[in-house]
Order: sequence, then structure tokens, then C-alpha cells
Amino acid sequence: MSFDGFPVNILIALTYYRPHYSGLTIYTERLARAWARRGHSVTVLTSQFDTSLPREEMVNGVRVVRLPVAFRISKGVIMPSIPFRAWQEIRKADLVNLHVPQLDAAPIALLARLMGRPVLLTYHCDLLLPGGLVNRLANLASDVANHIAARAANAIVTNTLDYAEASPFLRQYIGKVHGIPPPVTLPQVDAGAVASLRARLGVAEGERVIGMVARLAAEKGAETLVRAMPLILENMPQARVVYAGQHEGVMGEEAYAAMLAPMIAELGEKWKFLGLIPDDDLAAFFHLCAVVVVPSTNSTESFGIVQVEAMTCGTPVAASDRPGMRQPALTTGMGRTFTPGDPAALAAAVLEVLSEREKFIGDVAGIARRFSPETIAGEYEAVIAGMTQSDSGL
Repeated sequence: MSFDGFPVNILIALTYYRPHYSGLTIYTERLARAWARRGHSVTVLTSQFDTSLPREEMVNGVRVVRLPVAFRISKGVIMPSIPFRAWQEIRKADLVNLHVPQLDAAPIALLARLMGRPVLLTYHCDLLLPGGLVNRLANLASDVANHIAARAANAIVTNTLDYAEASPFLRQYIGKVHGIPPPVTLPQVDAGAVASLRARLGVAEGERVIGMVARLAAEKGAETLVRAMPLILENMPQARVVYAGQHEGVMGEEAYAAMLAPMIAELGEKWKFLGLIPDDDLAAFFHLCAVVVVPSTNSTESFGIVQVEAMTCGTPVAASDRPGMRQPALTTGMGRTFTPGDPAALAAAVLEVLSEREKFIGDVAGIARRFSPETIAGEYEAVIAGMTQSDSGL
């Protein structure tokens, strides 16, 4: 099957899709929409993680098929109907794009190859669930599924080769791996929207907002920022943290939130939680920030999309010096990296950016073009076009 003549029918499979909120779901939604705009027929096969969601609908040119969930294992879901429905959808597809980690990657990849359909694997990150027997078993099941899917895949896309070369999993398949960064887009906002958000948050003109956008989860590294704040405030008392993202009721993170609560309480008005906010407010939020911090601590974070989102709004970053995560700051010059989990190093990076902010303002328009969904969809198409030239086999 040749992909020289676009458009094609693309089947995307992943565990969660929008309106579920995570970096993986946002990435996939942006890619799916971009492919649809470029004339491809796109179907997303995913879970009906919320029973109020329709089983099938068209959303922004993308057909979304949701399968009922029988039960959950850790963050994974069990969908008994998926083999039959996947077989139906693969028959209509020219290409299967699997987004992993997901427990169903293996059977879908094998079905696709048995039916003569090429498989493109998008590998988002290494999965590292918290301790406990159930999570260990889920981790093992996910690893097995990912290995089967990777062996079946004609090609693998991950955010950066920097991450691939450091990943124990991806290193085994490095000959198949292509580095394509994630798609990034935010709505344009005017000064009035930023001023309105500033007023709603009670941020004074002289205050320096340190932004963070993430679930309140251990791997996101909020603890490092909490511990860094006294050091930052000693040198810059006008600084404050504004934290956007789910911070209450995060599955499996109750003990972590309880551990942080007294330390955050000690910071008083210097730390404010916003909760989840819509994209329009998110763009205004990034414009309001003087710096955005991404202090993630392990390989479940392979890039940190919020870094580029902030940069497209003209805001520099301070990010953990980890494979993949360090690339936005290093390649654009719009930020500093710091040793993961080190509050003093985070404080030093933030203070440097805040003190010499103009030095960290790069080519914002060029960054927006480089990471636009249209650019990323085109890079995927180049990989797809070359996939049939060298069939990796099973």
C-alpha cells in the first residue's frame, strides 16, 4: 500500500481522548484535527471513560468512537468490545496510529499487521506508576503491550531523539524512531484579556508571577517549587506562584497533596491554585506569567508541552534538565534548565530568568510556526510516506 497519494484514512487509537485533560490527549486532539484539515479521514478509537459522553460523534472534522469501560486497572481501562470494534475500524483504515502507553496497543497492532495495514506508533513516555501490587502489574502489562506494538510498528514517533536515546524502551527500537516534537497551538488573546485575568487573580502590576501548569502529582515536581519559594522570595519578595491545573482529587495523589498542604499553607498569598482553566484563559495566563516552571522529576514527562505554549506567548521557562524536557529551552534559548528535584537549582534558574528576562525572549513567531499542528502533521506525513519503503515486519 502506497502513501504517495494523500489523503488517506487514518485510525488513531488511544486510551483517553478529549474531553479528558492530559498532555497526551491534547497532543492527539491537535494532531487529529490538523490531519482532518489537511484532507485526511480521521477516526479516533478510544474509551467512553465518562458514561455521559456519546458513543460516537464528529468533533472538529474528527470521528470519535468511544467504547464502554467494564472496569479500571490503575489508570488503564478494560474495554471488552475493543478487539471486534478495532477489527471493524482497521478494515476501513489505510493506516493505524497507536498512541502509547495503552493496554490495548498490542492486540490492535497485531490485528492491523495481520490485515495488511501499516502501524505508526506514537510513543509519548515511559510509564512509571506509583508503588503497590496493582500498579506493578499494570506497569508490567503496559510494558508487554508496548513491546509487542513496537515490534509490529513500521515506524515509531517520539518527541525528541534526546528522550529516545535515554529511554531503556526506545533504545531497543532506535532504528525505527523519528523525533517529531508535539503540536502546540493556543488562541490569540489581547491585552484586555490579560488585564481581566490579572484583576480576577488580584495580581498587582509589580508582582512577578511564577506559573506552573500540571496535575498536582508527585512526578510533576510541585514539591521542588514549593521548597524553592522561600529561596526565591528572599531575593525577589514580589514573586508569587499561580498554579493552573487539577489540584484536588487527583487519582492516586491524595497522600502527596496532603504532604504538600502545610508547606503551601505557609506560603500564604504567595501560592494560589486556579484549578483547570479553558484555553482562552490559559493563553492569558501564560502572558501574565513572568516565567513558567516545569519541574517534573521522571521519565513520565518526555517534553513538557506547556513550555512551548508559554514560549508562543512570549514567556520564558525554567525546566528540569532531563532528556526531552531540556530541549525546548536549549533549542529556543527561551529559558534555563536546572537539576531535577533540587530546590536551590530551581530557585537559581527562576531568579536568573526573572532578573534578566529580556535575554530569554526568543523568536516567538518562529517558535509558533515550528510547533504548529500543521507543521507537525506535515512531518508525520513525511514519515508515513516513507513507511512502505522499508517494512520492518513482525
